[in-house]
This record gives sequence, C-alpha cells and structure tokens, in this order.
Amino acid sequence: MPAAPHTAALAAPKAADEKITLNIGCIDLGQIDLLVQEGFYSNRSDLIRTAVRRLLSDHEGVVQQVVARKTLVLGIQHYTQADLQAIQQAGERLQIRVLGLASFADDVSPELALATIDSITVLGALHASPAVKRALAGRTR
Repeated sequence: MPAAPHTAALAAPKAADEKITLNIGCIDLGQIDLLVQEGFYSNRSDLIRTAVRRLLSDHEGVVQQVVARKTLVLGIQHYTQADLQAIQQAGERLQIRVLGLASFADDVSPELALATIDSITVLGALHASPAVKRALAGRTR
C-alpha cells in the first residue's frame, strides 16, 4: 500500500498567470467594450478577471468544502530533484492533488518522477518539462 502523501514544506515558485481562450457572443462583447470605453474597466481582460473573481468569491464555500473533501493542496506545490530524492530514500510515493499550480523543477528527471509519484491530479496548471509531463501522462487524472 502506498505511503500517505508527503506534506513537507517545499519551496514555492511565483505563480504566473495562465492564458485562456474564450468564445463570447457579439452582444456580450459589445457590452464589455462599452464598459471599457466608459472607464469602468481598463480593458477586456480586466473586466473578465473581475467577473471571474466575483463568481469565485460567490462560490468560495463550495470550493473550500470540495478542497477539504478531496484533500487537495490549495495554492502552489513545487517539487525539486532534492525533494523527490528524499521521498524516494524514505521509501514513500506521492499522490499529488493540487488546486492551483503544481510545478517540477527543471532538474527533475522523468525517471525520478515515475519512481516517486503514484498519481497526480491538478485543477489549474501543471508546470514541468515536456519529458516529465509525458512520463506522468498515464498517472495524471
């Protein structure tokens, strides 16, 4: 049976914004442009970010309940080669569950990731080398 997830404090990188593509109707877009033109928002992105934050704030209680129920780490979880080597030497394996950003340092090899990670679930963004992402593809949920 796999060991419980490792919970040691890990060095956290600064989170970068993620870009998304959004399809929106012409009427909605026109209303957004009107609000920007009238100075309510500095640009389209500002309005959309503000709207998303308000909706997330409205649902904050639900998010917190789900985070607790699914035992997710909320925020940034960063793994280095030294972190994973320590886990490997302890005979442990990780079940990574992150809501936010999970990142792996450039020094993490695909072999080390496979040797230490049983599963990985990320709601948000996963930053890792293409080789590590390929190696973990079968363990990503």
